[in-house]
Amino acid sequence: MTEPLESESRKRDQEDMEEFELPYFQKIAVLLWALLVSILARLTDLVLVLGRPRLLRPYLGIWLAEHLRSPYRARRSFEVVRALQSTGQRFRELIYGETPLGTALWVFRRAGMGPGSRLVDLGAGRGRVLIAARWLGAEAIGVELIAGHVESVAKRLAPAGITLLQGDAAQADLSGATHVFTNWLALTPETKAKLVERFRTCAPGTRFITVTHPIEAEGFIRRSRHRLLFTWGFEFVWIHEYQPG
Repeated sequence: MTEPLESESRKRDQEDMEEFELPYFQKIAVLLWALLVSILARLTDLVLVLGRPRLLRPYLGIWLAEHLRSPYRARRSFEVVRALQSTGQRFRELIYGETPLGTALWVFRRAGMGPGSRLVDLGAGRGRVLIAARWLGAEAIGVELIAGHVESVAKRLAPAGITLLQGDAAQADLSGATHVFTNWLALTPETKAKLVERFRTCAPGTRFITVTHPIEAEGFIRRSRHRLLFTWGFEFVWIHEYQPG
């Protein structure tokens, strides 16, 4: 049974990689743009965390972890295959991008986040968004699928009061959350549907922040849309409020 499953998984992975393949010169342009944005975002991040000295060490720690073992250069390892098979997701859904602190802080303020708030970041990666939540004085909890990614940074984030957990976002504990953040850039319709069902376990009034696409489901009222900078370029960010009928 394992061999046919792995064969089908490899086939889907190949289709995903072909879908994202770019012509050579376009690929070079994208890489140069990403490098420029990354440098500017890092400089802005550092200026911001200097205003919150307790966050400087955790921020530098996850930066170091990026170079030691990066979740943004995921490989098709046994760990990755096993995690994807357990959740029914596709390899393309592990394509990561980063949210600069300035972007996260701006949209979080617009969503009413502050002291007393509780953010849950689904697909938290290395936790950059979680640092932005702590910058605003909110409680910050992240859920990330690949255990190795969590192990490399969770201990670096803990001193800042940040919790990073390994798990399936569609099974995440959202009790007590006032805000939920998720990047929908590469998620399939099936995964989004699972997440929406999980979102419905939240209390009325919970704010949901999604990147790229809004939540298209009953009970999720769109409050605002913003075009903001990410490490791969400008993207729409949507703020919703959960108000079940």
